[in-house]
Amino acid sequence: MMNESYEHYVRLADMFTYPDANFAREALEIQEFLDETCVEAGEELREFTEYAKQASRAELEELFTRSFDVQAVTTLDLGYVLFGDDYKRGELLVKLNAEHNEAGVDCGTELSDHLPNMLKLLNAMQKPELREELVNKIIAPALRKIISEFAPDKVEKKNAVYEKNLKTLIERSEQYGTIYQKPLRALFTVMERDFDIIMEEKPVQKPEQQSCFLSSIGTEMKLECGAASCKG
Repeated sequence: MMNESYEHYVRLADMFTYPDANFAREALEIQEFLDETCVEAGEELREFTEYAKQASRAELEELFTRSFDVQAVTTLDLGYVLFGDDYKRGELLVKLNAEHNEAGVDCGTELSDHLPNMLKLLNAMQKPELREELVNKIIAPALRKIISEFAPDKVEKKNAVYEKNLKTLIERSEQYGTIYQKPLRALFTVMERDFDIIMEEKPVQKPEQQSCFLSSIGTEMKLECGAASCKG
């Protein structure tokens, strides 16, 4: 673990909430923060920040909705990204609820596996080993999968399905349609700086070797990224 302060994850969480009137200003503040503290992440984010500065609020709202909600490229509910509707997501939510309650994190109207809530939990929790485990077992694998879903070929395939089955598409900008990949990549870069992220899964531990938090989810917690389909 490379960093002992995690307050910046609360700030980064703002990048993945539904845009309000202050969104562009907050994006600029995060940009300035990353430029000072993690140059590589700042470079990843810059194109998104420039877009947020000139976009209308309606355009920002539409971009967020299309990226993460209706006809979404993907979802920000990390348990769903990894497990879909499998029972393992239910078990994960129960355990995350307990951790959020213990840490005093208010999840608001979203579920406990929602990315902004998970980032706030990283800052608030007082369990270093569990923090590392959440990053390596849940957040990092989910981020890698979400980012991959913004690849142009995958977006076009989803659009083709929507057009065929729903006979409709939300109008999207060809230039900025997948730009949320930028803050996602910036976040992942910051996590690589702060944590020892395991890029390839180690052999699955026996249940008695796993932490109390994840052991009941079972040996399938190796989280094969292709096992669960994304929402949308």
